[in-house]
Amino acid sequence: MDLSTSDLLKKLLFIFLLFAGLYYAKDFLMPLSIGTVLATLFWPMCKWLEMKKIPRLLAAITCLVLLVLVIAGITSLVGWQISEIVNDFALMKEKVSIVISSIQNYLLKELGISIEKQTQLLTEQQPIITGIIKETLGSFTTIFTYLMIILIYIVLLLYYRSHIKRFILMLSSLSRREEMGTVVNSVAKVSQQYLLGLSKMIVCLWFMYGIGFSALGIKNALFFAFLCGLLEIIPFIGNITGTIITLLVAAIHGSSPAVLFAIVGVYGTVQFIQGWVLEPLIVGSQVKINPLSTIVALILGELVWGIPGIFLAIPLVAMLKIVCDNIEPLKPYGFLIGETEQKRKTKKKK
Repeated sequence: MDLSTSDLLKKLLFIFLLFAGLYYAKDFLMPLSIGTVLATLFWPMCKWLEMKKIPRLLAAITCLVLLVLVIAGITSLVGWQISEIVNDFALMKEKVSIVISSIQNYLLKELGISIEKQTQLLTEQQPIITGIIKETLGSFTTIFTYLMIILIYIVLLLYYRSHIKRFILMLSSLSRREEMGTVVNSVAKVSQQYLLGLSKMIVCLWFMYGIGFSALGIKNALFFAFLCGLLEIIPFIGNITGTIITLLVAAIHGSSPAVLFAIVGVYGTVQFIQGWVLEPLIVGSQVKINPLSTIVALILGELVWGIPGIFLAIPLVAMLKIVCDNIEPLKPYGFLIGETEQKRKTKKKK
């Protein structure tokens, strides 16, 4: 075995152990990573409050209160809209009953499965359904626990940010501390830019989906517009998930096939505007990651940390790219993650 093969095997082993560590330590690393990303978003505000002679701890708590108010506002709005939909529960139940009846008749005529046999099969699946419900309730408890931990991390990271930065600088040699300080600031900045750009994108999507769904006369159009826009926090998957939910509810309410196709048309139009107009203008070239690296990061994020991993994938990979671009042995990996030369030239022309 030559030296190059040995080095390759060592790198592959390191990557395997890295992802294994990320997976088994997710209960610790996932809240810390989310807290770090959100703390970078409030970093400028915290610094501004401190410039106004507000103590650092109070400034950090103020940022936390603002975040909690935003989360509470979104939760209240979603809850209010869901209550509006629940008011139509009787109609939806009737529609679902009709659909179930049609399925039962189809199974009886085409496959010869009697109604009694279908009922028996559903009864046998009851323990599985009950288990899913219990697991869902348990996940809510876990989410609440994670949320509390994340909020604590945000306050502590904002309060100790200078201390942590000095620690990172102490790890590097004296000759490279200035360069390391630039890297730390750039890492924090790219996270801010991604989250701010994502927030602006979501607001634009709310307006576009709201106009499109309202023009089609969809019931609770503003809620579904809000849902489709909010799910943008899950790249690629979020918008299409919200649109599918909109299609299903619209079908249950008896919308015509033409309206259902129009909903798909609204989704396609919004995606076109988002990809070719909004993303270059709002997000710009701040998060310089090519589409292949983005998709790989999203898949790996979901495999390692689930849905939170999808949310964290892009900002963490963007941070990783900055680190790779500034460390000589890692520059090839930064090049691999980044945009192609042709893509950079196209953005410059725009």
